[in-house]
Amino acid sequence: MGSVVHPSVESRTTATRALAALRTETGLARIALGVGALHALDDSFLQPEPGTSAGDHLWGGLVQVGLFILFAWGYPRLRAGLRATLAIFVGIFTATMGIEAVNYLRESSLSGDDYTGLLTIPAGLLLVGIGVVTLWRTRKDGRPVRRYLRRALLAAGFLLGAFFVLFPLAQSYVITHTGRAFVPPPNLGTAYEEVAFTTGDGLRLQGWYIPSKNGAAVISFPGRKGPQKPARLLARHGYGVLLFDRRGEGESEGDPNLLGWEGTRDIEAAVAYLRARPDVEGDRIGGVGLSVGGEMMLQEAAETDGLRAVVSEGAGIRSVREAVHVDGAGKLAYIWLFGVSTLGTAVFTSNLPPRSLTDLSAEITEPVLFIHATPGQGGETLTEEYYEAAKGPKELWAAPGGHTGAIDAAPEEYERRVVGFFDRTLRPDG
Repeated sequence: MGSVVHPSVESRTTATRALAALRTETGLARIALGVGALHALDDSFLQPEPGTSAGDHLWGGLVQVGLFILFAWGYPRLRAGLRATLAIFVGIFTATMGIEAVNYLRESSLSGDDYTGLLTIPAGLLLVGIGVVTLWRTRKDGRPVRRYLRRALLAAGFLLGAFFVLFPLAQSYVITHTGRAFVPPPNLGTAYEEVAFTTGDGLRLQGWYIPSKNGAAVISFPGRKGPQKPARLLARHGYGVLLFDRRGEGESEGDPNLLGWEGTRDIEAAVAYLRARPDVEGDRIGGVGLSVGGEMMLQEAAETDGLRAVVSEGAGIRSVREAVHVDGAGKLAYIWLFGVSTLGTAVFTSNLPPRSLTDLSAEITEPVLFIHATPGQGGETLTEEYYEAAKGPKELWAAPGGHTGAIDAAPEEYERRVVGFFDRTLRPDG
């Protein structure tokens, strides 16, 4: 006769196996979450970017580390379906944290917190794997119709959560942690100088300067790649031109932020540098800003009197404060996505978003040439609203060529409009 296993014994055996599996799952998940917490700690406090300190990332770093610790503590206390779903979402985000290290490995070399950053990629994939396995184990019971219905609802919820929460959060992390890690080769068409200057918050910025031949100078911004095209054009007409790596980019110190928050400090330092040059008359300084550079030029023109004239090309959205002004059927989704992205950017930078460009434009009294593409991107149609709000002398050009592509699509008209604008506004007797 075969042995008979008592139902209570079999039940205890099943429970013991389930508990052992949960312990193994929890242990692996906590290891992966610990790697994420370690990198957040390393990135914010132990090895911050050159020119910054732990204090610059205080509350944002504490929030990141705290959330990893909280999830690690609560992991075994959550229902299987919830902890698996969270493991997948957190795993994808944790793997995204490694993009910073991959970016710098591809463009230059690893340094500082990049080593713990690389570890977040396998850690994140481990969390995703744990989540998938856990979901698979917990969805085998029940009738087939009910089981597949739950799976379909779960898949739909996952896709919605990924699009409306995970994507904008991951995007904000990339925006605040990856900048151009190299300096592009110069193609300025004339002689230039290697220059450096320091911002009001102590960051050293590196760049190039083409000396002025007519006493006026223009900042071509941001960075030293795209702005080379207008720089060559202006230099041919005798203007001094300053190009430089913004904070967190190329050879400049600081934390990167592709949305340009806090970036007007870089422009203010550039204006101070130009005013100190013997070839530049201090009241004949202008600026050309492309995309996010155009947004920062508008803010600078509103908040200071350092720039006599500004060309803003391709200005759009940099936070939810601009997104609320977008019209159309998808307005609510737009606001939600930028709201989550703004929240993430605020946490990752320990900074609040700058004021709305619509409000800032209403304070501009200096001449501005607004250029927007037809069609544009990233809320670029809001340029027309910024134009309407501006109080000073202003011009608007709906240009061909796509986002910041007017100089290539219509070079002669671009030269006539941009150079003519600066000839009128930066003239010696102005």
